[in-house]
Amino acid sequence: MDLSKSYEFFQPESVKGRIHIIGCGSVGSTLAENLVRCGVSKITLWDFDKVESHNLVNQMFRKADVGRPKVEALRDLLLEINPDLSDALEIQPAGWQGKLLSGYLFLCVDSIELRRKIVEAHMDSPFVKGVFDFRTLLESAQHYAADWSDLTSKKNLLATMQFSHEEASQETPVSACGYTLGVATTVRLICALGVNNFLNFVKGNGLRHMIIMDGFAPALDAF
Repeated sequence: MDLSKSYEFFQPESVKGRIHIIGCGSVGSTLAENLVRCGVSKITLWDFDKVESHNLVNQMFRKADVGRPKVEALRDLLLEINPDLSDALEIQPAGWQGKLLSGYLFLCVDSIELRRKIVEAHMDSPFVKGVFDFRTLLESAQHYAADWSDLTSKKNLLATMQFSHEEASQETPVSACGYTLGVATTVRLICALGVNNFLNFVKGNGLRHMIIMDGFAPALDAF
């Protein structure tokens, strides 16, 4: 892949570890596309779901992908961008089921309980470098991140997950048909901010532990 437009700014070989994108829906598929365009190659995609027609509104998939496993459709899309990924890109079509991971964890699943379970399972792992969490509503979104070498950072991330899926659902706008409402622009904004946060972390430029944005106000806070 020709990285001449970005290589002086970011060298993908500086990513010392595999990136695990857990959940390949709106956020996960958009993160994967952004990371691949940055030249990152060691990526594992985790998701058990299939592409549905309503996913096309705010996910990276295309009409031809409807009915296919998300990890397979996303893998093929990423390989179109960078065919050199073929040896480094991995897919896990059963989703995350408790396996301990290493490197960088990108949490993009719908369930807050599953996010919390993943964090708790890796809390004492010396093999995780950083965890990046994303939560989207219709117009706003949140991104949380933790340096896994910092105990306080880990505990603070876990503290943001102390609520139930039912409580989260009460804050989530849905259509008359029961679909969770979402637009691509909100997803792409928070994903861009999260990937930039990751790039800064890898480059040694620090980490924003919380980014809160409203794409329609617009408003942005980062801490």
